[in-house]
Parts: sequence; C-alpha cells; structure tokens
Amino acid sequence: MNYLAHRDPEDQREQSILEHLRGTAALSADFAAVFGVRDEGLRCGVLHDIGKYSAAFQRRLNGSTERVDHSTAGAYEAALLGDVPAAFCIAGHHGGLPDGGTKADAADKPTLHGRLCRARKKEIDDYSAYKTEVQLPAAALPAVFIKTQATAFFFTRMLYSCLVDADFLDTEHFMQNGAVERGAFPSLDAYRKKLSEHIAPWLEKPNGALGENRSEILRAALATGKERRGLFTFTAPTGSGKTISSMAFALAHAKANGLRRVIYVIPYCSIIEQTQAVFEDVFGPGSIVAHYADVEYATDENRKGGERDKRYLASENWDAPLILTTTVQFFESLFGNRPSRCRKLHNIAGSVIVFDEAQMLPVPFLRPCVAAISELIRNYDCSAVLCTATQPALEPLFAEMLPGCPPHELCPRREEMYEQFRRVRFTFIGKCTDELLTQRLSEEKQVLCIVNRRDQAQALFARLPEEGRFHLSTAMCPNDRREKLREIHSRLKAGKVCRVVSTSLVEAGVDVDFPVVYRALAGLDSVIQAGGRCNREGMPGVVDGVVYIFESDRPAPKMLAQNVSAAKKTLEGYEDIASPAAIKAYFSELFAEKGTSALDTQDILKLCGGATMPFAEVAERFRVIDNSQYTVYIPRAGSEALFAELEHAGPRRALLRQLGKYAVGVYPQHYRDLREIGAVREISENAAVLENTRLYSPETGLALTLEEGAGLFT
Repeated sequence: MNYLAHRDPEDQREQSILEHLRGTAALSADFAAVFGVRDEGLRCGVLHDIGKYSAAFQRRLNGSTERVDHSTAGAYEAALLGDVPAAFCIAGHHGGLPDGGTKADAADKPTLHGRLCRARKKEIDDYSAYKTEVQLPAAALPAVFIKTQATAFFFTRMLYSCLVDADFLDTEHFMQNGAVERGAFPSLDAYRKKLSEHIAPWLEKPNGALGENRSEILRAALATGKERRGLFTFTAPTGSGKTISSMAFALAHAKANGLRRVIYVIPYCSIIEQTQAVFEDVFGPGSIVAHYADVEYATDENRKGGERDKRYLASENWDAPLILTTTVQFFESLFGNRPSRCRKLHNIAGSVIVFDEAQMLPVPFLRPCVAAISELIRNYDCSAVLCTATQPALEPLFAEMLPGCPPHELCPRREEMYEQFRRVRFTFIGKCTDELLTQRLSEEKQVLCIVNRRDQAQALFARLPEEGRFHLSTAMCPNDRREKLREIHSRLKAGKVCRVVSTSLVEAGVDVDFPVVYRALAGLDSVIQAGGRCNREGMPGVVDGVVYIFESDRPAPKMLAQNVSAAKKTLEGYEDIASPAAIKAYFSELFAEKGTSALDTQDILKLCGGATMPFAEVAERFRVIDNSQYTVYIPRAGSEALFAELEHAGPRRALLRQLGKYAVGVYPQHYRDLREIGAVREISENAAVLENTRLYSPETGLALTLEEGAGLFT
C-alpha cells in the first residue's frame, strides 16, 4: 500500500508519508545541528507523522470527514524511548506544545500525559504499518540541555521550532511543487561591505569635535566586535550615532564569531519604522525583514502583480540575515507554544541580538526575559547587546542567571561622552495644577507637555489657546496621530506657534524637537526619554534646552507608583538626574522597591522550573501587552473600502492588520459602556466598530467617559 501524507487538491499530486518524513527529518536535523543536537532533530522529524500510517488517516485523505489524531502516535513512540522533549514536540506539532500534566491524567485530558494514556489504552487509530517503512533513529540528548527543568523547558521549545519549521517547509515545498519564493537575501558579508562604505566618511574625515566623538564611539564598537561571544552593553548618549554604531558592532561581531544573523529588537513600532528607514538607507530597499504588527508585505491574500514578497515568508521563520522585530514579538515567541509563534526560534541560535532601548524591557517579566537572554548566550551561541542611553541596572540579574559572563561596555569614556553630547537640563518645579500648567504652557511659543493620563491630556488641550494647539494620545487612532505629527513638524520647522499635549507615546522615538518640554513626574527613564524630544538639533555640549519636571495634582496611574517613588528619591540625591550614576541609582532603587516577585508577576520562572512542563499555561501567562484591552475600530476618511470589506467578508486577520491604523485600544469598562449604549457593533468577542462616530474627534480621539459624550445622544 502507498501510504500518503499529502495530496494536492488541484492537480492530485501525491506525497508519500515516507517522503514527507525523510524531507522533514533532514531539515529538522540541519536546524537542530546549529545547537548541537542533529540526531535529536532527525528523530523528531522521522517520528512526527507516523500516525498517518493509520487506515483512518488514509480514508481522510480520500474524502472522509472523520477526525483523526495523527500526532499522538509519534509522541507515544518517543516517550517509549525515554525522549520526553521529542514527545512534547511531536504531540504539539499542529495544535501547540501542551501542558505536561501528571501520570494520573486520564485519557480525556489535553495534556501530554493524557494523550499518552490514550495511546496506552489503544484509543488512537492503529498506526503499526509504519514499521514496514520506517526505522526509528537513535539519539542521545546532551546533558547540558536536560541539566535542570528550566533548561529542558527552553530546549524543548527550541527543538519544537526545528520540527514545526521543517514540517511547514517540506509541506510547502510539496504543495507548491517546488516553486517556493524564499531566500535570495544578500550575505552578511555584503551587508558589512555596504556599511563600511557608509561609515567611511565618519572614520576618515570626522566633522569637528562632535564628529570626532561619534567616530571614537564607532571605532570602539568595531573593535569590540572582535571580542568573544557574550553579553554587551552599549550606553551611548542621544545623538552619538548609536543605531549605526550598534549595527557596525553586530556585523563585525558576527564575522569574528561565525554567527548567522543580526536580530534588532525594538520596543515600539514607531521606532522600528524609523530604524528600518535608517538601515534601508544603508543597505538598500527590501534588504531588511521587519516583523511587527503594522508591517504589510504582499501575501497570498494580498498579492501585488501576482508576486509574493520574499520578506513575508522570511518573517514567518526569520530565515534572513537581518531581522527587525518588537520586544513583544521576540519574547512572546520565546515563551509561546503555538507553531506559528515558535517556528522562528531555531533561527535565533547563532545570532547577534541587539536590544534597542533596553530600559524598556517589560518590568513585570524582567526576570524571565533576562533568563531567556542568558540561556541564548549560554547554550545557543548568541551574543546580546543592551543598547540605550539610560542603561537599566541589570548586572545583579545577569550575575545570578549568567554567572561568569559580566557585560562588556562598547561606549568609551561614558561619563565624558555624556557631558559632550548633553543638550538639555532638567529642572524640578514641584506641584502644578492644570490651571497653573495651562498658564505656563500658554506663555511658550513652542512647547511639549507630556502627562501620564489620557484624560489629563484631553483636559489640558481643551484649556490651551486654539492657535497651534495639538493633542496626541492612544485615544486617537494611529492614522490621525500621524497626520497631527505631520502638522506639528511643519509648524515647528516654520517657527509657528506649536503647543502639544501628549501622553508618553511621544517619548518612544518620535522625532520631534521642542525648545521647552514639560514632563509629569514618572519613571526616570521616561523623564529622560522626554528630554530626547528637546533641543535635538542643538549643539551637543551647549545646554540650551530645558525639561521642567512637575508633580501633577492628578494621581499617577497605580502602575507608575513605584517608578514615581524611585524617581523622587533620585531627584533628592542627584543634581543631574540624567547622569549615568543617577540612572544606575534609579534602576537599583526601582528594582529594590518592586522586589523579586514584581519582576516576574506571573511566576513564569517557577512554572518553567516545575516538573509538569506547563507549556500552554506559560504561553497564556506571558503576555507583554495587557490583553485586558479591547479594540474599537474607527471609520475615518479614506477607510471606506476596508470597512466595506469587513462588512462583506468578516474580520479576517490580514484585513484587521490593515485596519489597525484606525484602531483604538480601550479597557473593559469603557468597552462595556460603549456596548451598552449601542455605540459600537461587535465583530468578535474583544473587538467592535464604532457606530456612533460623534464619540470620536480627530483632535482628541475617542471620548473616554460617557459623560464627555452625553450631549451627543440628545
């Protein structure tokens, strides 16, 4: 009998199970070889689909509608061999890595033990025909990967990535009859050559004292690139060329250590867009694979001229030399359990990983994040760079989780460089009511005020003189924020009146330049980031910009309470709160105030080190972005075709990604209020379209309370 794994419904081509097992096993073995477990990758590939040898699965290929569990068989055979990681990987290669459960789990439990119980009781279809074609390969797990439960937990995900990516790729190759649009990116040597050409003027003929300092930082980064793999910090001041210098280090380091790719991890999409533009200016259009929520590549659903963008496929598994992604995508993948999330993980091995704006690593998950970075350095041939002007005090955490590997700083003469690039002074002015704050802002021709609450941003905006006033917050959809930013840039450049009230979103790499900035007291890193929006075009070393720090009469959100407390203590102890010493003191105080439990609020490390291997539970708990928010899509000018398609075709994933530029996130009570008054039409359990568009203003965004829009219902 010819046992089949796949049949192409269009031309009825067939792929045998043996062909698929061999193809998948070869790929999986190659992927796993990068971190020294080729034989284990081979075993997973050979075993993963032996359940398809059942008569039931063959009937399904011929049109039967019966449900067939084809993955438990291979997991059971792996478990009989004592190979627990392979058992997990095979059991979850379609539905996701399951929780391990316990030996007491009954056959109806969705855990690994529950599924193995089903196999023992012969409650899965007979797959014994595999023995006529398949010989199970031997494999021995290196002790380093099973030394502790935590390392075994991480290793199982990496092995799982090898299997699911290999399975995807072999199936894709068959279904597309070999016509797969992957690869064709330049080599890392080609990237290095282009960067060398770009930076040659910096190094050969620096422009004045500032240019000399930038060149010194760049030369130090290139020289340090020759160091052995490990942990690095790059504490470079604003305006010092940090983005290009960090890439120069990464490419030099990859060459010196035989590493395969550079992964640039950035906290916000707005920064990614700017960073991608910088890199594409150096390396050329289409040279960077950006993987984040707002990026749109031509896909099967969105083909341009019949061609699919190669970057779309590379974003699925990060098979490209240079990847730009978000902190959320990077860490939620490392702690995820779904095939689509995890298939890229094996391609992180052997990489230089640059964490830009490292102070933005999510504090509630800081310990798990540091543990993951440490594991990648220790066992998966990675180097990591913590890159920021405000370096968080992570040395104690890394000393605990990566002993014997102290960080190596890339920036020379840090204290002196800070002084030479300084453009801004910080002044604490005490408590300010909204009335006093409005008065001070109105006296400035061009000023930015950043507050901690959306309702305060809206209230201050309403008080300002109408000429040249602007509001920015996440209550506005991204499309309207971009339009306002274009207007703001234009007025600033023309020297016109421009007074902006914003929430902290403007700190995240938004390129605006004001002579005066007001910042509500928050975490010190946020205050210093606000300073990055002040006097950006000024002469480094000439302190012409001023940031006024004030304490609002409105309470700060509870989530900022400890950040504010630590910032107050730093303000009391340091005259210059932006100095490297003050920043280190702030983060040390903050982490001490929060305590160990606040750096792992979901007990991720405890779960990873537990005996039950709860992969699904960890994935559910590790959510960097608060998943209690709901999404409201706002019909705006220019969005008519997208909303018409939504009405016709429903909320498809690709369509919702396009609609993201018209989306506002709201918290549950706000969402329930909008739903109860009939202001929204639900399209899923956590998303809706705004029906009463009078509740949205392009100036201030979505009304935050029903009282604000009460008059609109009469």
